[in-house]
Amino acid sequence: MTLAHLDNLVKTNNLKIEPADQKEFDGMVISAKRRLQDANVESLSDDSRFSLAYGAAHALSLASMRWHGYRSDNRYLVFQCLEHTVGMTTSKWRVLDKCHKQRNLAEYEGHLEITPQLLDELIAITKELLTLVEELGPIAK
Repeated sequence: MTLAHLDNLVKTNNLKIEPADQKEFDGMVISAKRRLQDANVESLSDDSRFSLAYGAAHALSLASMRWHGYRSDNRYLVFQCLEHTVGMTTSKWRVLDKCHKQRNLAEYEGHLEITPQLLDELIAITKELLTLVEELGPIAK
């Protein structure tokens, strides 16, 4: 995992350097865990489950970036940086990026088409992401 890629994004003003904060990081992880737990409630609609799982994936992705001392104002970048922040494979972060695009269609155009397969992939990848983020451990002081 190389942070040189993230430093390049800082140079182009796509990311900002900001000291990591353990309390902020912990809050994001706790929020993600709650959302992920609720996303597994099968009695909820697929739309609700998708929204919860997407929210959890985003919180964890942002937490991994914050752990390394970076911040992004662009939601999509936190997914694209997972390869560098936690070593997630390209094929998996691209599923999260696809979910981001689906979320935007729902938010801005009122159009949401979630297949059971995409929902299952989103939940599975978010569970994996939780493990990767927790393996980062406490923020070094």
